[in-house]
Amino acid sequence: MDYFALKHFHMTCAALSGGFFLLRGGWMLRGSTMLQRAWVKRLPHVIDTALLASAVFLAVISAQYPLAQPWLTAKVGALLLYIVLGSIALKRGRTRTLRALAFGAAILVFAYIVAVAVTKQPLVLS
Repeated sequence: MDYFALKHFHMTCAALSGGFFLLRGGWMLRGSTMLQRAWVKRLPHVIDTALLASAVFLAVISAQYPLAQPWLTAKVGALLLYIVLGSIALKRGRTRTLRALAFGAAILVFAYIVAVAVTKQPLVLS
């Protein structure tokens, strides 16, 4: 399997995942009924499954694993936080204010994940 093709596929999935999250967050903030459509509920699972599968394959191909690589450990930890915040923002938050705060925090965590992926440094200070 071609590492660079897989890496670009992974980055494309990450961009699609983040972009669709932004769209759904916008719909949530506006109270749109679009969030109730079947394809809107299913598509993130397809994209995120492809994203996760490509991440696992990249780790195997490159022999870089969480716990062995600090930047990858930080990225996986941030991913777990992003999933929790995204769930609160789009589904589990009891008030629109809580959902909006979780949405904003999730966007910041997503940006951190991208920064860690680009710099391969667990703490991005600049």
